[in-house]
Amino acid sequence: MARESIKARQRKREKMVAQYAEKRAALKAAGDYAALDLLPKNASPVRLKNRCQLTGRPKGYMRYFGICRNTFRDMALDGMIPGVKKASW
Repeated sequence: MARESIKARQRKREKMVAQYAEKRAALKAAGDYAALDLLPKNASPVRLKNRCQLTGRPKGYMRYFGICRNTFRDMALDGMIPGVKKASW
């Protein structure tokens, strides 16, 4: 499980990206890269990292579900994800 400070930092970045999204798009469309450079660095969507919504784990992230593989497996075996069951053939 990720430290709480790392998860908080990620949430802060997500908020800042959403806050500056329109302004960044307008500056990019206008080609004003000098003004774009003056925006906060954390306002760039490139700085976001896909993390598990429940544990904050950065690796093994499943984009479709928004959780890591470990959490996905536990939830699937417990029947908490609709339509997902263990395969056997």
